[in-house]
Amino acid sequence: MRFWKTMAAVAAISLASSGAVRAETFVNILTGGTSGVYYPLGVALSKIYASIPDTRPSVQATKASVENLNLLQQGKGEIAFTLGDSLVLAVEGNADAGFAKPLDKLRTIAAIYPNYIQIVASADSGIKTLEDLRGRSVSVGAPKSGTELNARAILGAAGLSYQDLGKVEYLPFAESVELMKNRQLDATLQSAGLGVASIRDLASSVPITVVEVPAEIIEKIGTPYISATIPAGTYTGQDADVNSAAVVNYLVTSADVDEELVYQMTKTMFENLDQMAAAHSAARAIKLEDAAQNPPAPLHPGAERYFKENNAM
Repeated sequence: MRFWKTMAAVAAISLASSGAVRAETFVNILTGGTSGVYYPLGVALSKIYASIPDTRPSVQATKASVENLNLLQQGKGEIAFTLGDSLVLAVEGNADAGFAKPLDKLRTIAAIYPNYIQIVASADSGIKTLEDLRGRSVSVGAPKSGTELNARAILGAAGLSYQDLGKVEYLPFAESVELMKNRQLDATLQSAGLGVASIRDLASSVPITVVEVPAEIIEKIGTPYISATIPAGTYTGQDADVNSAAVVNYLVTSADVDEELVYQMTKTMFENLDQMAAAHSAARAIKLEDAAQNPPAPLHPGAERYFKENNAM
């Protein structure tokens, strides 16, 4: 019996030293609410990353950009989705935006697709312009989320504050939609990819108006906001193009995450963009040639290596 125990111990040591037994690396993907765009894209990433040897990916639903960036700084995630303006404020350490100090561990993996700031009102409310929001009930997203930061910027440039609104709700996308369906809310501002599930759900249930954000309002805010069009037919009952604002989204990681792992995460995503697009149409806008341009936080060495190999710097 002692002989066989000894042989088993020797075999176990041999397997470990040969690399046959390896510890799995956990990859926690920080996303957003389940009714937004980040979450389904995060699920798609988890399936793609499952092909990386000795890696166990998982998906965490969060309050999105601001929470994601703080979690990365704390070492509680390996990759996260964020809005570009939130990333800029995190690097600066803007306390009003939810960052008590500069987040110095943040590293960029890639620019991905633009988020459209989509302001949608129930047709019954009569709201057609930003000025019409004065005195009305509006949901501006979860407190200090990327969406809520967008709401402050857009309303401020239009000469409106939260005090000018009749009632402000700080709710995730799906909860905002439910209130609008029940006529307990006049409008919602949602920062997401085109065709976001929450607004599609709302438009299929009640008549809506997509509120324009004029180009001159966007110019007042400046970088990283750009003027963009929500094409006619994006949502049921939206018969005309609507001008709005957009902000680029990024995938980010921490300086503490291993270079080889980030290289593999970057590589496998760009080699499987069809799976990302199948998860949500917003991912069709992800382009390798745009991914490394003007990152708000430094590129992670692993991502930079991939871009250099593919002449995409």
